Amino acid sequence: MREFIVEADGGSRGNPGPAGYGTVVIDAATGETLVERAEFIGVATNNVAEYRGLLAGLRAVRELDPSATVRVRMDSKLVVEQMSGRWKIKHPDMKPLAGEAARLLPPAQVTYEWIPRERNKHADRLANEAMDAGRRGEQWDPEASRAALDTAAAARAAVTVPEPSGPPGDAAAGAAKAREALARGRTSSSSTEVESTEADATEADATESEMTGADSTGADPTKADSTEAEMTEAEITEVEMTKAEMAGSTGGGSTPAAAVGSAGGVTPARAAGSASGPADAADTDPTAVPKAAADVRAARTVAGPSGKPSVGWGSAPDLGAPATFVLLRHGETPLTPQKRFSGRGGTDPSLSDVGREQAERVAAALARRGTIQHILASPLARTRQTAGAVAARLGLEVTIEEGLIETDFGAWEGLTFGEVQERHPEDLTRWLGDPEAEPTGGGESFAATAARVAATRDKLVAAYAGRTVLLVTHVTPIKTFVRLALGAPPESLFRMELSAASLSAVAYYADGNASVRLFNDTSHLRP
Repeated sequence: MREFIVEADGGSRGNPGPAGYGTVVIDAATGETLVERAEFIGVATNNVAEYRGLLAGLRAVRELDPSATVRVRMDSKLVVEQMSGRWKIKHPDMKPLAGEAARLLPPAQVTYEWIPRERNKHADRLANEAMDAGRRGEQWDPEASRAALDTAAAARAAVTVPEPSGPPGDAAAGAAKAREALARGRTSSSSTEVESTEADATEADATESEMTGADSTGADPTKADSTEAEMTEAEITEVEMTKAEMAGSTGGGSTPAAAVGSAGGVTPARAAGSASGPADAADTDPTAVPKAAADVRAARTVAGPSGKPSVGWGSAPDLGAPATFVLLRHGETPLTPQKRFSGRGGTDPSLSDVGREQAERVAAALARRGTIQHILASPLARTRQTAGAVAARLGLEVTIEEGLIETDFGAWEGLTFGEVQERHPEDLTRWLGDPEAEPTGGGESFAATAARVAATRDKLVAAYAGRTVLLVTHVTPIKTFVRLALGAPPESLFRMELSAASLSAVAYYADGNASVRLFNDTSHLRP
């Protein structure tokens, strides 16, 4: 079922006085503006003009798809409360307008939300254009309208994104000092030199938005030993450095032979012993279990641009600004709290009320950071709707990217982990232990998912070098991005927790190296 957003407004210059309305119909999944309407209505009150804007929006929706669900967003508290049934309608001029609005579409399909005026600028500009036309003795001309352009320009001004001019953080003098300190640290093994490096790193004042475009977890990297280079790496993680200098993570430009996606937050041992724990690749991601005994190693050797491995903090030229992917998992669907597998081959559920609220919260958080320059989304409904909420807030367009789609879980779609374990125990055991194994019924193996994600990654890194891009996708692709960036073994993905509407971030540099900046941040969802 399609979902539309109607943003409507009206105004009167005199109240009553010369009045007009504006209304916009937006595709909730993509954020695309589908309809703009405005009209000068003569002498009327503000409230009558607002109702007329609402009516125009609902009529436009009925013409597009009378079966669609609609979210009406207006900055008129009176109209929202009256149409929601919480306030009585007493004014004789508004009773027939409200009655007509209630009859245009079945009430069960329409919900009303009050928004502040600054979030209703598109409709407001249309209403003012209509009133300006009326003052000239004309009617509003859609061909001459600049409302959409002015609104987009205002949105861009509100979230100014500087063009990349070098490694993020270079604008801060402290970053340069930190690099100098690292160079000194490579030529001296004294404890005083390490202390100096730490002080210089602390002095660096690169902001959160310069570093990642998302929140920093503040977690220290795993230390394989206590060498000076690794101590310095841990102390410098707060500073934006080029990946050529940060050789502590493995290259993201190549796909390991055993590349797999994510089976989830349950270890194979837990899967065999419990019917209650869902796989993380399902629509939910339960609290991660304690990791099993495993060989956790910090990879210290990467291949430099010459093809020869560079070890530790080996010197390399400045590689420029990375392509930074901010990875957003979609908001909740009705299947999420039920902990059911929900991939590309299921019912393609839409966001629930909780999921829509999560999408609005993450959109507000990303607008505050002001670093997103492009938005790409998986073609499934829940990701398109989440991306649409962010796009509407940032004034950006959404590009659909097929490579970001979730894994196909075959016959397991819609089932809980326990139900799969009961019905297909042997298939599930193979799937948890072998990345080449497919779910029952010929779904997509994790190895196939990883190959798809790696190809998508390489294409996007080339297309968005030096840019910060929001990828709105699913559990399996996000965990696969992170696992490949870390060069971690397949079993590491059983130990990742990824919540609905969470943010992660990975930066990719020109030499093929990758830097994981953030994982599973949900701070924006807290009240």
